[in-house]
Amino acid sequence: MTGVQTCALPILIVLLIALPLISSALLLIAGRRVDKWGHIFATMVSASTFVIGAMEFFAMKSRANGERGITQTLFDWINVGSFHVTAALLLDQLSICFVLLITGVGTLIHIYSISYMEHDHDRRRFFAYLNLFIAAMLLLVLGNSYLNLYVGWEGVGLASYLLIGFWNQKPAYATAAKKAFVANRVGDVGLSLAIMIAFTQFGGISFDQVKAGVPNASSAALVALGAMLLLAAAGKSAQFPLQSWLGDAMAGPTPVSALIHAATMVTAGVYLIVRSNFVFDASSTARLIVVIVGAITLLFGALIGTAKDDIKKALAASTMSQIGYMILAAGLGPVGYAFAIMHLLTHGFFKAGMFLGAGSVMHGMNDEVNMRKYGALAKAMPITAVTFGLGYLAILGVPPFAGFYSKDKIIETAFNAGGKTGWIIGIAALLGAAITAFYMTRVVVLTFIGAKRWDSQAHPHESPILMWLPMAILAIGSVASGFLLSSGSALVNWLQPVVNAEGHMHEGEVLKPIVVSLLALGVVLIGVLTAIIKYRTVPSEAPENVSIFTKAARKDLYQDSFNEAVFMRPGQQLTKSLVKTDENVIDGAVRGVAWTALVTSSALKKIQNGYVRSYALTMVIGVVALVATIWVVTL
Repeated sequence: MTGVQTCALPILIVLLIALPLISSALLLIAGRRVDKWGHIFATMVSASTFVIGAMEFFAMKSRANGERGITQTLFDWINVGSFHVTAALLLDQLSICFVLLITGVGTLIHIYSISYMEHDHDRRRFFAYLNLFIAAMLLLVLGNSYLNLYVGWEGVGLASYLLIGFWNQKPAYATAAKKAFVANRVGDVGLSLAIMIAFTQFGGISFDQVKAGVPNASSAALVALGAMLLLAAAGKSAQFPLQSWLGDAMAGPTPVSALIHAATMVTAGVYLIVRSNFVFDASSTARLIVVIVGAITLLFGALIGTAKDDIKKALAASTMSQIGYMILAAGLGPVGYAFAIMHLLTHGFFKAGMFLGAGSVMHGMNDEVNMRKYGALAKAMPITAVTFGLGYLAILGVPPFAGFYSKDKIIETAFNAGGKTGWIIGIAALLGAAITAFYMTRVVVLTFIGAKRWDSQAHPHESPILMWLPMAILAIGSVASGFLLSSGSALVNWLQPVVNAEGHMHEGEVLKPIVVSLLALGVVLIGVLTAIIKYRTVPSEAPENVSIFTKAARKDLYQDSFNEAVFMRPGQQLTKSLVKTDENVIDGAVRGVAWTALVTSSALKKIQNGYVRSYALTMVIGVVALVATIWVVTL
């Protein structure tokens, strides 16, 4: 990579991964003996990784722009023939952004979980899994090759399975964990194939080796490699057509939802595409596919969010849509990579804050998730309402909140892509902003405004300080992060050596930034007003007589039905056919050999009758036959 230095073992970078990994193992192995302090220990470990990340960030800033990246070689991992892989870590301008996001937001979620999981019998195990999640995600973003990345990739999949199904005594929760696991395995096939393609085409799988070989690769190989990387990203980041698992993943404890959606798992796909920028820069076809997937998903998720009454599932649909914006931006090439990462970072603040806010509401409402049974909670839970509200303004893109600086830049870049494609994806991005404003306003109105609709058993109250303090910090990030990242093109300039964005920032300007901002604010205002008018009064039970579009959105636009019809049912039939083939052909052949041996032995055993005269006669016949044979042969 540009400006990357190879150095001796800097212990601090190793500790980023080693500390949470060792902590997770310790909490799991020690068992009940550490129940009393395991959660505190895990939180301190997570906080220490953030401190290390901050130290590395400031050390990186102190170096010259072209010398900021560091490759840390740990040991030779695989050395078979021409296949040589070292276990090495890459800390550069891109990976440090993720390190700070993962450890910073992750630590806040740890602190929040201390109170949220206070009465859970297995809190220590929960924190062990959180540490494992942090360690795996850090390995994913710090690996210097696709195979090193793959190890973290699989670790994230394991940790998400363990956390989504944490309350696996409930069958629905266990099923949700399995669904997420299987969907991600489909994406993992894409990453596995991408690694194979990279090795056969470039003779290596490190980022440097692939980047060096790209100029000499055929267009077909680059399209195949880009498509497989996108398939992997779609699985991890819940993008079309592998998005169906994300809503069900809300089965896990709410802090898990915040961690998955804001700082770890769903951001991995965006990281993979941006890290592989040299592949997509060399193939306009691969970039176009990325843009199409992002555009479809941002609208797909937004439409689903309009009909969800479960507050966590509404936010999950929102995540799907916002990650779609990031994937769309990444598909726009050098000019879009930095904006994809900018929106990823701002989204980390406001989406984590809103998920923790949803958990705070559930905490005060006896774990009720149906927003139709909320209403007027702003009075009972003012801190939650304010912090959630700041995140809401950020995701809408209202100035000066974070989303205004990141999402508007993506919309602007989409329009400036040029030609009909630019107008199509620009309009799609604007439409997504309007729908986002509608469904997020719906969430706020149903939850915090209007008449109360809860029953007499509910006693809403504000959450304890260990829950609302992380929410407050994230709310501050929802306000300030966009300005800080965009001020003086700070993030764009920071990432330039990694994504090669220099010289691409002003190639074309179909619409001026002020025009894009006015258009975005206009459609947002329409979405907000429409939701307020529609939901200012709402029944506590969802109406049955609704439009066909609402029914489709309630059923996630029939994504599960499609998967069942196209993949699951044919797969079941194929499995049944293979079983019958195994029973009738393979097992039948084995049984046929056994039957033949049985019949033959039954016939031969008749000559073993125990009479000496029979044996003597048999010998005479044998001798006669032998003599006759010799006589015939010698004639």
